[in-house]
Amino acid sequence: MVLEVHRTPLPGIGLRHEFVTERGRRVGIVSHRTGRREVVIYDRRDPDTAAVTLTLSAEEADGMAELLATARVVERFSELQRQVEGLVTEQIPIVTGSPYDGRTLGDTRARTRTAASIVAVVRGNDVMASPRPDFQFHAGDIVVVVGTAEGTAAVGDILARG
Repeated sequence: MVLEVHRTPLPGIGLRHEFVTERGRRVGIVSHRTGRREVVIYDRRDPDTAAVTLTLSAEEADGMAELLATARVVERFSELQRQVEGLVTEQIPIVTGSPYDGRTLGDTRARTRTAASIVAVVRGNDVMASPRPDFQFHAGDIVVVVGTAEGTAAVGDILARG
């Protein structure tokens, strides 16, 4: 199924995106200029009436987007791994004593050194998809790496030994 999203500018407010789910529910997301988001589920009988509205702060919206996107990122990489011979996904822990405990992703230069990509970091119950170079690792983090078997192993060596 291809998701068709309709975009409507709301002068003085922001922007509304609407789509219809596979089950036929019309959903809208109103993005206010302030960063606040409203998720609107429309009434089945009256498509102009909101059955449910969920208001999210900018931080809550970012958190929800991260949760939703992370599952898709992992799912897409798993599918890509099945489709592309030689591509693997590894989960590498940052152990206590790692030279990168407290240092940034950019400090590793992992992509340049190995041609493998750090695509996510799991910290407790949180998943940070597509971490930026200034993302700081902490002991206990699980680093999700995609690349060749050699590349992902090399990232593991970098994170363990420097």
